[in-house]
Amino acid sequence: MHIFVMLLVNGLAEGALIFLMAAGLSVILGLVGVVNFAHGTMFIWGGYMSIWVYRLTGSFPLALLAALATGLIMGVVFERFFVKPVYGKVTSQILITLGLMIIFTDLVRLLWGPNPIPMVRPPLLDGTWVFGQVIIARYRVFLIAVGLFVAVGINYLINKTRIGMVMRAGIQSPEMVQALGINIKLYFAAVFAGGAGLAALGGALYAPLVGSVWSGMGIDNQILAFIVVILGGMGSFYGSAVGSILIGLTSAFTAWFFPPLTAYSTLLIMVVVLSLKPEGLFGLAVRK
Repeated sequence: MHIFVMLLVNGLAEGALIFLMAAGLSVILGLVGVVNFAHGTMFIWGGYMSIWVYRLTGSFPLALLAALATGLIMGVVFERFFVKPVYGKVTSQILITLGLMIIFTDLVRLLWGPNPIPMVRPPLLDGTWVFGQVIIARYRVFLIAVGLFVAVGINYLINKTRIGMVMRAGIQSPEMVQALGINIKLYFAAVFAGGAGLAALGGALYAPLVGSVWSGMGIDNQILAFIVVILGGMGSFYGSAVGSILIGLTSAFTAWFFPPLTAYSTLLIMVVVLSLKPEGLFGLAVRK
């Protein structure tokens, strides 16, 4: 029983971290209609900026805020100068964002070097709690709490606020929303920046979990995020949440009980789900 509890916590923590990356990607796709292959870039920069600020200040909250701010700023710049001209043009979006991914990944290597940079967990979140035979890492519980907070916040924003209402209307009929005197392009920019900020926050939280950052971690996690988005349903926020948890739990239990299958478990889950439901768990949220 204690093994099950520990694997459950580990899987939920991994799922929460995946969710931060996939949620931003899914929100950008579902509400703005942009296929963003530069999402992993924000993940990388969030990780590197958090380490840099943490070493300068010794404050983990400041490091997270710096990562979030970095992602928001990059999101604003990317949307304004590169993505805005290609709204509605999927092929152009893919080519431009892929180019941005390559350029800004190389820029990371230029600024911080090609070698991994170690990152330690803050003292307050380091260590474990022991409940009999159950050993739970404090940092993993923290990741679950952050993931839950972000999920509740995004759900409230999308479904309970005027911003969410405008965005849902804007993706269906941007011309009509614009005719009502609402600057829908400003909303699109805000959503794109917010999704980029979530990716950067994910990178900042990922670094203490694995103990380092490296320039290749962006593409690795971006692929995983795209798998989750496809698994849950293209552009579906709920699908990304459920898909992230499913992938996290599958990875944790497979690594313990069937180690040779660990590297393939994510793809196997995707193949099985898409064989039964080609549109994903929650269907397609993007229809144009």
